[in-house]
Amino acid sequence: MAGVAQVANAAGTLVVLGLVVLINSDVISRNAFNAPFRGTYEAVQFLLVMIVFLQLPDVVRINRLTRSDGFLAILSERKPALARIFARMIDTLAAIFMGLAAYAIWPEFLRAWHEGTFFGTPGIFTAPYWPIKLVICLSTALCALIFVTKAISGKRRPERLHLEESGA
Repeated sequence: MAGVAQVANAAGTLVVLGLVVLINSDVISRNAFNAPFRGTYEAVQFLLVMIVFLQLPDVVRINRLTRSDGFLAILSERKPALARIFARMIDTLAAIFMGLAAYAIWPEFLRAWHEGTFFGTPGIFTAPYWPIKLVICLSTALCALIFVTKAISGKRRPERLHLEESGA
């Protein structure tokens, strides 16, 4: 699972770089030629969602998901065993919610795939919905699996990032 999460994160990073190129090219085109790229707005909307969901599993894997652990931190000082139980319950709930998200988006992916639905403005820019629905489904399913392994193993502390993982 770790390898898949890392590959998805790397793909998300490449999408970020592509987005930077797209936006900068659009700005240059607007200012230099008074001609913006068609569909930049729609592409940015599409790609931002894709970036978030491509990088989400790796964020969950390395325990960098934004959350408030204040209650668990205080509880772990006073009653560490109870804090571990609560942490496992939280990971179990997170796994359930991520699994439900994957389950809910799967029929939407199938519908978008079979019907060929798209978003955007016809004649300007259109793109199919199915790739983003598939990314959301696979990402949330992978997050659910990662949370299940965390709930079973009981590991919650943020892992140290190695140089090659941190991107530094």
